[in-house]
Amino acid sequence: MESTVKRFKAQLEKLRVYSHAMGIMNYDMETVMPKGAAALVGDTLGALSEVTYRLQTDEAFVTDMNAILQNPDKVDPITLCEAKRMNEEREQIACIPVEEYVAYQIEQTAASHAWHAAKGNDDFAAFLPHLEKLIDYTRRFALYYKPNQPVYNTLLDSYEKGLTTETLDAFFAAVREQVVPLLKRVQTCGYEPRTDFLYRFYPKADQEKLTAYLMRVMCMPPEHTVCGEVEHPFTTEFTKEDVRITTHYHENAVHYSMYSVIHESGHATYELNIADEIARSPLGSGVSMSVHESQSRFFENIIGRSEPFIAFLFPKLKELFPEQLSDVTAHDFYLAVNKAEPSLIRTEADELTYALHVMVRYELEKRLFSGTLAAKDLPAAWNALYREYLGIDVPNDRQGVLQDSHWSSGLFGYFPSYAVGSAYGAQLLKRMEQDLDVWTLVGKGELQPIIDWLTTRIYRYGRRIDPKELMERAFEAPFDPKFFTNYLIEKYSAIYPI
Repeated sequence: MESTVKRFKAQLEKLRVYSHAMGIMNYDMETVMPKGAAALVGDTLGALSEVTYRLQTDEAFVTDMNAILQNPDKVDPITLCEAKRMNEEREQIACIPVEEYVAYQIEQTAASHAWHAAKGNDDFAAFLPHLEKLIDYTRRFALYYKPNQPVYNTLLDSYEKGLTTETLDAFFAAVREQVVPLLKRVQTCGYEPRTDFLYRFYPKADQEKLTAYLMRVMCMPPEHTVCGEVEHPFTTEFTKEDVRITTHYHENAVHYSMYSVIHESGHATYELNIADEIARSPLGSGVSMSVHESQSRFFENIIGRSEPFIAFLFPKLKELFPEQLSDVTAHDFYLAVNKAEPSLIRTEADELTYALHVMVRYELEKRLFSGTLAAKDLPAAWNALYREYLGIDVPNDRQGVLQDSHWSSGLFGYFPSYAVGSAYGAQLLKRMEQDLDVWTLVGKGELQPIIDWLTTRIYRYGRRIDPKELMERAFEAPFDPKFFTNYLIEKYSAIYPI
């Protein structure tokens, strides 16, 4: 068994190296790649994806993996878990013909490039052919893998093991039951926080200084982290030694980058605190998208939009932007960044309406993969749901169906993770408050004890424990969306006279 494990580990290392190289190329493509290099990069990524496909499906590798799985008492727990996770991944791709797998990787690069141009030009028709190809690939691959299961359930499961439309329908119904009437009370209470100062001119150079400061507050080690600039912010990680976040600066909306940096730093904090012994293994990343989003949304909203955090941060904001905030107090800023009102852009949405943005995408994805909605009809369906759920009219596709980058990367089934993650975060807070004086720490900007608490319960495990079990251990209770709706009711009842 010793030689078997040695060969297995050597193959894992090869896969890690190729994955690292491809990840760096993807990060480069989104941040600094010249537009004219898209086709070349796509071809290179396609060639590398074929190499990783063949490494994962190699007969000798599969034989060694099966030997480990069949002899669990003869290997250490980490190796056994690595074999389980790699076998799950192999099963997903081994059923896909290699030519289709490579073509899909190339199309992802082309689609990402096309989306950037289409969004800039407000031209959905230019992006549509790429979107149709990605939907077709995604549907076929899901049916190759699980031919007897609804396609969308297969996609959801790939981001959150065990998640189904039945579970999500119940979750969103519970959220909608509380959020919609709460939002109506907010809208009719006659009070509206002042927000004009958020939209004054904030030079990019000074916002970059704020980014550096926020990364320090979030305990992000500069030797292992960096922040790039992109159209749609994201985080990418290779190991805990190399975690990269991104943001987008709006010089007339200071809070946009501020909260995208905190959000992406939440993702990064998860990756940076995975246990050393699994850092370079297939277990050395976040276990699921909902758990990952629970961390980004926790730091962005529950911590970052709290009054204690704003009170801590405000002196730095005044130092960087003295003229822009000359007539503003910390409490004014707190109220402004928590203003609740229906809006067009998901990434700029307040906590109260955010889940409604996610519900729009969830309903559209369900229809796309059940065959009741064609990609060409997405803009009209999108606009209709925004009118129904949020009561607003979408003026153009740039601010509508083209606003998110996810579909251009083939990330169908990802969006529900944002809402489930938000709910996870609220329940984590309640459990954390039993052990820590959370708000005193936040008011001092001392986030390390909070990160340590989360590391003990979530981060250090990486992918060793399935998400449902991991979160129930962290909560010390079953997941319950009432923690989320109660959190929203308590927060917004304190801000608005309702």
